[in-house]
Parts: sequence; C-alpha cells; structure tokens
Amino acid sequence: MIMEREKLTAGAFAESIGVAQATISHILGSRNKYPSTDVILKLHQRYNDINLSWLLTGEGNMSNDPNKKESNPIIDYPLFAENAENAGMGTTGEKKREEMRLEAPLSPAKEIVKQEIIYKERPPRKITEIRIFFDDNTYETFKPE
Repeated sequence: MIMEREKLTAGAFAESIGVAQATISHILGSRNKYPSTDVILKLHQRYNDINLSWLLTGEGNMSNDPNKKESNPIIDYPLFAENAENAGMGTTGEKKREEMRLEAPLSPAKEIVKQEIIYKERPPRKITEIRIFFDDNTYETFKPE
C-alpha cells in the first residue's frame, strides 16, 4: 500500500528505504510473508508519517495524521462490481468463438548442439617432502625413504 501511495516500483521502494531489492521481492512474493524488524524500522524511518502500529499489526490508520483517513482500495471496492472497465457481459452479449487453425512456425528449426565432457586421468602423485614449521622460526624436513 505504501508503494502504491508513493507510486514506486519494488526496486525504487527498496532503494528508498535502504534494503536490497530481493528483500522486497521476497516480502511481496511467497518466500517471506512477514518483513523483518530491521526492514520495518528502516521503512518507518524513511516514511515517518506511517503509523508504526499499523506497520506491525495492520490495524488502524496507515497514516499518523488523524485528519487523513486512509482508504484501503482492496477492502472498499467490491470484488464483482460492474463498471466501465469491468462491465459484466451477461449471457445475452456473448458470441460464439470459432476455432482458428494456427499456421506452422516461420522460424527454422534450431540446430542441436552436442557437448562432450572428457575426463583425463592424472598420474598418481607421490609425497616428496613434508615440512613442519615451529613457532621459534625453525622447521624440520621429512623425506620418504
């Protein structure tokens, strides 16, 4: 609702509150349903007119300004309202649709690319020397016999 009010995209909104765009995408998507406390506090810092209680619980007015009544377009607008944009057609205005045959694709078939992975065996390795370093800046060398 804040993004709609400010007319911001998810990226611009994330930048405005100082969080990664992925954070906002996760909140808007199904990955993280609830934002972290850090995100809420950053949001409230940037948009301090937003009611913190509303941010945390979703109850009350969105704005701290008592004279400004916030309307929730989702709640205020009936789901099946008929208007110029969403006028109901009814059964009388329906026309039967005829099936149309699709033409063959115009683009040529794509060439199939085959990829081979070649594994090369390395010759076995042998230990030639082991060095142990001590904290008094000395070392010992061991060589297999």
